[in-house]
Amino acid sequence: MSTHTKQICLIAVGIALFVALSLCLQVPVFENYYLCLGYVVMAVYCYSFGPGSGALVGCLGVVLYCLVINGLRGMPGWALGNIVIGVLLGLAFRASKKWTKPVPRAILHVAIIVISVALGILVIKSETESLLYAQPFLIRVGKNVYAFVADTVVLIVSLPICAILDIQAKKMLPNLAK
Repeated sequence: MSTHTKQICLIAVGIALFVALSLCLQVPVFENYYLCLGYVVMAVYCYSFGPGSGALVGCLGVVLYCLVINGLRGMPGWALGNIVIGVLLGLAFRASKKWTKPVPRAILHVAIIVISVALGILVIKSETESLLYAQPFLIRVGKNVYAFVADTVVLIVSLPICAILDIQAKKMLPNLAK
């Protein structure tokens, strides 16, 4: 099987895992919001396979999840936000793999998670929803604060999982792991 075919299959598995974890493991944290555990899959893909794979898993995972659950409501902004999050995380993870000191690397990872989720959810998702629903931007930001906090927590907690699974990805898929 060619490397390109393996990469397509790998991304398809990631999308399926994103949807499955988002649907099957719903942990409520706020009044009407739950931890989206699909972000663990997205983080692993950003860490091990780069920004393109992570962004595709996050974006298309959200599209499929939303189509299964509630149609297109909320999907465009969330999908676009996940592209931003996936690209930024993937680039930061790739750059930090060269660092030998774990504490500065962890600080960078947490900082880039907070920044990328803020841009993806509080800015991109809120602006998209503001345009789609003709609501003021600040109202949408207020509604998306729960998502920002919950998604940031899931991504930060997933960092050790990323490091562990990256070792396995390099062993199993040396041509695809970055």
